[in-house]
Amino acid sequence: MAGNEFDLINRYFKSQPVTRRDVDLGIGDDAAIITVPENCQLVVTTDTLVAGNHFLPDADPALIAYKALASNLSDLAAMGAMPAWCSLALTLPSPDEAWLDAFCREFFALAEYFQVQLVGGDTTKGPLSITITLQGFVPAGKALRRDGAKTGDWLYVTGNLGDATAGLDVILRDNQPQNDTEATLLERHYRSNPRVLAGQALRDIASSALDISDGLISDLPHILKASGVAAVINADALPLSEALLTYTGDKEKAAKMALCSGEEYELCFTVPESHRGALDAALAHTTTPVTCIGQIRHGEGLSVLWNGEAVNWSLSGWDHFSE
Repeated sequence: MAGNEFDLINRYFKSQPVTRRDVDLGIGDDAAIITVPENCQLVVTTDTLVAGNHFLPDADPALIAYKALASNLSDLAAMGAMPAWCSLALTLPSPDEAWLDAFCREFFALAEYFQVQLVGGDTTKGPLSITITLQGFVPAGKALRRDGAKTGDWLYVTGNLGDATAGLDVILRDNQPQNDTEATLLERHYRSNPRVLAGQALRDIASSALDISDGLISDLPHILKASGVAAVINADALPLSEALLTYTGDKEKAAKMALCSGEEYELCFTVPESHRGALDAALAHTTTPVTCIGQIRHGEGLSVLWNGEAVNWSLSGWDHFSE
């Protein structure tokens, strides 16, 4: 693609709607130059999506673009950061202009919504994959982290859980929804809502946080290990959408799916008892639904309850290296 690379960059990636004042030098040089706001810390995340692993090779490029950027936005949301700048490394089997047009239109629409400017990247020939490095900033010392949970803190999640995996079931079956419920779940698989505003609102409320990208049952233990605590989840309290309940036809089955569902990009966070009263007010302007699903305990490990009784469900989240 070397002969077409600069034409592609000029045609698709320089024509973007966001021009930030803090970008001193963007696309067109060997590297970008950015001025980070005073008294702030830089927050950086990178995610890669690979055809055949994270999406089907023939998936709609607009949906791929949304999912790729949303996954990075969710990482910054989990840190309470303000997204600002990104770079994009795009590997394509061939310079497909129709594919690029659809991809860029959706990518820049989401970037514009969150005021993210594309400041650089690379285009390469090879198996289809997308790598995004997203950078943002947070007031110094205010970032949400995984290591702050304390015994007695309450455990919360944003939004609903399980829809992304149900949508994946639809994709893997035949990629064509058979009814409105399946169409809704398919849409939610690709178009998760990054909780950027909620993450910022939680900076002075939550004691720890992360985003749910590999499934709650796999991600929550990262907080527990980093904080040196245990937790109990009330599985019957998990927030489940009507679409998921209709799709599964069984609340327990839906709850198991919600525990394991990866690429949700919802936030899981802990709140001290002293801050619980301020939680709703802090999130009011974000219109983000939150649900208390359990509590942090002394000790090690994660316990799951169903209607108050301990269960030993054999569950696992997303594993990027599983077959």
